[in-house]
Amino acid sequence: MHDISKPLRCTLLASAMIAAFPLSSGIAWAQDQSAATNAAGATKGTSGKKGDETSATALPTVIVTAQKRTQDIRKVPSSISVVGSEKMENQHVASLVDLAGSLPGVQIDSSGSPGLTSIAIRGISSLGQGSVVGTYIDDSPLGSSSNFANGSLLELDLLPYDLDRIEVLRGPQGTLYGAGAMGGLVKYVLKEPDVDSTTGEVGGGISSISGGSGTGWDGRASVNLPLIQDKLGITASVSENRTPGYVDNAVTGQNGINAVTQKSGRLALLWEPNDDVKLKVSALHQSVNADDIGVIPLDPVTQQPIYGDQKTGTALPQPFRKQVNFYSATLNWNLQWADFTSATSYSTSAVDRAADLSVTFGPLFPLVGLPEGLSAFDGKYDLKKVTQEFRLASKPDDHFEWLVGTFFTHETSHNLQSETAQAMDGSSIAGLDPLYAASLPSTYKEAALFGDFTYKFTDSFDVTGGLRYARNEQTFEQKVTGGEGLIVPLGDNSGHSAQNVLTWMLSPEYHLNDDSMLYVRAATGYRPGGPNFAVPGVPPSVRSDTLINYEAGWKSLFFDKKASIDFDIYDINWRNIQVGATTPNGAISYVVNGGTATSRGAELSTALMPTQGLRLGLNAAYTDAYLTQDVPSLDGKNGDSLPGIPRFNWAFTTDYYFSLPNAWAGHVGGDYRWTGKRLSNVNSNPYTYREGSYGVLDLYADISRDIWKVQFYVKNLTNAHPHLNIGYLQNGATGAVADLQSYLLQPRTVGVEFDVQF
Repeated sequence: MHDISKPLRCTLLASAMIAAFPLSSGIAWAQDQSAATNAAGATKGTSGKKGDETSATALPTVIVTAQKRTQDIRKVPSSISVVGSEKMENQHVASLVDLAGSLPGVQIDSSGSPGLTSIAIRGISSLGQGSVVGTYIDDSPLGSSSNFANGSLLELDLLPYDLDRIEVLRGPQGTLYGAGAMGGLVKYVLKEPDVDSTTGEVGGGISSISGGSGTGWDGRASVNLPLIQDKLGITASVSENRTPGYVDNAVTGQNGINAVTQKSGRLALLWEPNDDVKLKVSALHQSVNADDIGVIPLDPVTQQPIYGDQKTGTALPQPFRKQVNFYSATLNWNLQWADFTSATSYSTSAVDRAADLSVTFGPLFPLVGLPEGLSAFDGKYDLKKVTQEFRLASKPDDHFEWLVGTFFTHETSHNLQSETAQAMDGSSIAGLDPLYAASLPSTYKEAALFGDFTYKFTDSFDVTGGLRYARNEQTFEQKVTGGEGLIVPLGDNSGHSAQNVLTWMLSPEYHLNDDSMLYVRAATGYRPGGPNFAVPGVPPSVRSDTLINYEAGWKSLFFDKKASIDFDIYDINWRNIQVGATTPNGAISYVVNGGTATSRGAELSTALMPTQGLRLGLNAAYTDAYLTQDVPSLDGKNGDSLPGIPRFNWAFTTDYYFSLPNAWAGHVGGDYRWTGKRLSNVNSNPYTYREGSYGVLDLYADISRDIWKVQFYVKNLTNAHPHLNIGYLQNGATGAVADLQSYLLQPRTVGVEFDVQF
């Protein structure tokens, strides 16, 4: 009788409560991004020139590093999409949500702010607290593999200004990328410094949101300098994006409460002492500051907004803040007989999130002789992560290629959570405030060995296989004070777990010709288990969940490389699923293993250049994800659809590049994406709500000449108002549904951007 899949439900030890991300909506197409349609992926640190686009007569080659080698995307026996820097600039991307239509089989949702983003791939989503999609920046991972560090809350939303491309790998990547990448992987590839040329760029823009308060704006600047010609180069960039609020509070009278400010900065140094050695050192900072997440309350019967489409009614503010610092050093060394790589990283992530849970905890006050009041949750999540990877890769060979490596990570997280007790006038209630305060420090260590091997039986037939052996150890402490034990049992508890894991991959591939390939792939992935919250009646630990993915695919270029198609079908078996659960009144959350599920589907990505300068793309995905066992903690029955996963998604994109008089170049384009209906919970849950299908239309255009560029864009032209990620809060005294809430797709946004290069 409770919803574990949404962050709006009441979950006290709030990894699950505030962190658990909503299960995706999203759509599936990747115009020039999928197999071979974005030139940004084929060049080092550049998004390409307009003149190149207007004169192009074939789809460009896309280079990826998904298999930890530099490869043409058409030679990789796996389902991959690439979003290049030009695409992100055209769409004025400020969050992964803006790319929801560019990635077949990938659903991306926001819980009210950039940085509160959830990702599901092929129907595999986080039903608990740990992430099921891995995140990498260049060669190093970011985020946590641990439930207690709330990996699902630490998804990255990088501003695109310093990005060369984003690579998205569908299906488990447990062999090369390890824990947490059971659904797939999102890899941010940053632009490299140039050791030859001095370049720079300055830009900015303004925007307006329908029903918003004030004008949005953004600014950015970058510079690249060769410190020693052909040997040493440095690049630096800064950017800031201010999105005005578009949700008003009908109770407090405040307007535009959900304004968001994003800031980023990067410094990178590239040293190439000779042709065989390359060392890149980089520091990156990203912050998100949302005044409020702007939830929209709905009538539980009609599912219509109580106060209006863009209005909320919370009594207490719900701010969200996230800060990420990422430092890395990558050494590439050509040993002549092989290539050696060392990738080292250190990162810190800090999240501070508040939630108004008055409807849940206020009804508990009468249990100690007090009138009902207000209650605010505050959660602070801090993570420090060190990683080191060494790998050795063979040179390209006509018969046998190999890659071997080692990986180590050490994570330290500290979560501080508290729940206030306030009278209706906002004053603190002596003796009861806080209702509880919990300190949840934890550690996660992992060491792994991995290998990837390809044997070429003929010029046309290859078989690739991989293995990864890993051992992880976790520790956990739970220290609870406050509230006389009314909400959470007082005292100190601790836990420890250790696990050995073997993942594997096998993929035969047949090359019909240089531009066409058939492949079959079987691969496994896992999400680590670990100690559980120390609550009476709760299992002391949770096991890892695992899955095996079978897929078959076809990649092809045809019509003189003017058309491409990527098509695949897959079947996934998911076991020991980690799902969130709560006590009957919704006050305490924990994690349990919840049976098995299956996800089956198909993904299609196409691109066509019918004439010079014109590109068309059509992408679609079908996903059928359902339980194959009863899952009591979800109130789910065998055959129930997994929550938050639309069965059908599709999208269409068009881009036209053309020449204008006086050496000007022009570009116009648009995307239409459609997301099918989905359920907020499993079918058998009595508090399951249906989220309807919806379509979103984005348009963009730009003109450029030499160093100048002016861009115009409209997001959500039709001002669609779907209410997404529906969840509910429970009355803490009775367990009944007290509040139904949702998040709003950003309304129509109109903007203009100016850039100048030097």
